[in-house]
Amino acid sequence: MKQRSEIRGQRSGTAPCPSLSPSFSRKGGKAQAFAGPALVLLAALVAVVPQFIRGNSCGHDFDVHLVSWLDCVNAWRHGIVYPHWTPSPNYDAGEPRFVFYPPLTWMLGAALGVVFPWSFAPIALTFLCLAGTGLATRALALEGCEDGVATLAGCASIFSGFALFTAYERTAFPEFAGGFWMPLLLLFALRDRNPAGSLTRRVFDGSTAPLAIALAGAWLSNAPLGVMASYLLAAVALSVTLLKKTAAPVLRASVAAVLGLGITAFYWLPAALERRWVDIRQAYDDPGYNFENNWAFAHHANPVLAQHDVELHRVSLIAVSMIVVALAALALSWRRGALAAQKSSGSRLWWVPLAAIPVVVLFLLFPISRPVWDLLPQWQFLQYPWRWMEAVEAPMAIFIAAAVWPSGRRSRVLAGAGCAVAFLAATLFAAKSFFQVCYPEDTVASALADFRSGTGFEGMYEYEPPDSDRELIAMGLPDACLVGDPASVLGKEDDDGDLVWNAAQGSCEATFSGTPALQADPEHRWMRATVPKAGYLVLRLLSYPAWRVQVNGQTVANLPKREDGLIVVPVQPGPIDLTVDWTITPDVVLSRWITVASVLLLVLLYLFERCARRSD
Repeated sequence: MKQRSEIRGQRSGTAPCPSLSPSFSRKGGKAQAFAGPALVLLAALVAVVPQFIRGNSCGHDFDVHLVSWLDCVNAWRHGIVYPHWTPSPNYDAGEPRFVFYPPLTWMLGAALGVVFPWSFAPIALTFLCLAGTGLATRALALEGCEDGVATLAGCASIFSGFALFTAYERTAFPEFAGGFWMPLLLLFALRDRNPAGSLTRRVFDGSTAPLAIALAGAWLSNAPLGVMASYLLAAVALSVTLLKKTAAPVLRASVAAVLGLGITAFYWLPAALERRWVDIRQAYDDPGYNFENNWAFAHHANPVLAQHDVELHRVSLIAVSMIVVALAALALSWRRGALAAQKSSGSRLWWVPLAAIPVVVLFLLFPISRPVWDLLPQWQFLQYPWRWMEAVEAPMAIFIAAAVWPSGRRSRVLAGAGCAVAFLAATLFAAKSFFQVCYPEDTVASALADFRSGTGFEGMYEYEPPDSDRELIAMGLPDACLVGDPASVLGKEDDDGDLVWNAAQGSCEATFSGTPALQADPEHRWMRATVPKAGYLVLRLLSYPAWRVQVNGQTVANLPKREDGLIVVPVQPGPIDLTVDWTITPDVVLSRWITVASVLLLVLLYLFERCARRSD
C-alpha cells in the first residue's frame, strides 16, 4: 500500500523523471502504450512534410547514396545477395565501395527502392531514420521518466537542429542512423534491472544481448558512427562502474563489445585488412575532411576551404546551441526536482552519464581537445568533431522534456501545444534553410537515366587503387580497348574540361562492347572475341586484387599498371576467352566464420539471459 501511494505521489508531483520501480515503469493501459509511439511517428511524419511537398532534398551525400542503392538492386537482380563491387562509379569502371561502406543503409535504401518509386525512397528512408531516432530516445527516457515526458523527449529529438540538418542539408543516411543506435546503446548500457543481485546476475540481466546488437547496428550503419559508439560505450560503462562501485557495467560492455564486433566482422574485418588495396587515406587527408580543419567556428586562409567554412560555421552554431540548450534544460530540471530520485534505489545515477555527454562533446568541438584526437586510435576517421552531436540529441531531448513538463493536466495540454508550435517552426526553418534543391543533373530521374544508359557516375577518391588517379578515367570508354602501349592515354578534354573518349580519337586499335563480344554482371565479366593483333586490352574496370583475370583458362598475374587504375591485360592475336571474376579472399572467409560463431554465441546469450530473467 505504501508503494502505491508513493507512485501516486510521483505521478502528481513535480518530478516527471523520478527513479522507477518496475511497477511504475509499466504504468498505463494499452491505449497509453500505443499513444506515445504513435505521437512520435506522427512527429516524424510532420518533419518530412516539406519533402512530400517539394520532393526529396538533394543534400551533400544524396547522389552517392542513391547510386549505391541502384547498384545494390542491380546486384540483387543478378542473384548477388551481398554485393562487394559497385559498378556505376568512375563512369561504369566501378569501385569496391561496398567492401568499405557499411551495408545497413545502402541495403535498406535499395529495399525501399524496390517497394516504392525511386523518387519516394529517399523520403521514406528519411522518415524511418527520424522515427527511429524518436522511438529510441523515448525508450531511453522511459528508463527514468514517465510516459508523457518520454514521448515528448522522443518528439524533441526528431526536431533537434542536428537531426534536421542531417536530414535536409547533408542527407547523410548512414550517419543519420546514429540517432537510433546511440540512444539504444545508452539504454542498455545504463540499465540495471537487478541492482541487489550477484555480479553475474547484474551483468547478464537481459541487457547484454541487446547492447551487442545496438553496437553492431552502429557499425553496420556507418564506420565513424561505429567508432563513436564503441568509445561512448566504454566511457559510459566506466563512469557507471565508478559511480556505482561495481564491475557489472564494464563487464557487460566488454561482453557486448566482443559479440557486437564479432557479429559485424563480415564487414569491418575485410574493410580493415583491405585498406592497403585502396587510397583510403584520402577519406581524412583531404583538407575538408580533416578533423583539424573542422573545429567549431574555425576559419581558414585557404580559398579552397571558403565554402567549407560557411558550412562549418552553420553546423557549429547548431552544435553549440544544442549543447547550451541541453545544459540549460539540465539545470532547470535539477532546480525543479525533475531528476529527483530515491538514493536507496541507486537509479539517481541514471541521468548522470547523460548529463556528462554534452559537456564532453563541447570539449571535443574545440582545438583544446587536439591531444585526445591524436592519441585515441581511429579518431582521424571521424573527420568532423561535430559528428559527436549524434550522442547529444537524446540527452538534450530528455532534459528539455523534463524541464518543461508540468504537473497539471491543463498545464500539460498547454505545454504540448507550445511544443507542437516549436516543432512546426523547426520544420519550417529546416525547409527554408536546410533544404537543398536538386540541380537538373542530380535529380532522381536524371540519375536513373544515366544509370540505365550505362553512362555511370563519379567515383570516390578513397576507393581508387594506390598511386592512381580516378580523374584520368574518361567518360564513354568501351568495355575493352585494344592498345599497343599499356600506358596509352584514353580520352581528351572537351569544352567543359571533362575527359571524354570517342572512337574518332583513334586511341583504340580495336574496341569490344556489348554482347556477344562481352557480357557482364556486377561481379563477373567474360569476353569471347578475336583479337586482330598482339597488344593490351584496357578494360573499363577498376583494378582491385580481388579480381581474378583469366585468358583462355589461364590465370594472368602481374598485370601492367595504368595511371588511371583500369585493368590492362596482355593478349595475343586470335580467339580469346577472357573472364574477370570477383573472388572470395581469405580475409572474407575468416570474417564470415567469425560472424557465424558470434551470432550463435549471441543466440545462446539471449536464451541464457531470458531464462535468468524468468527465474528472478
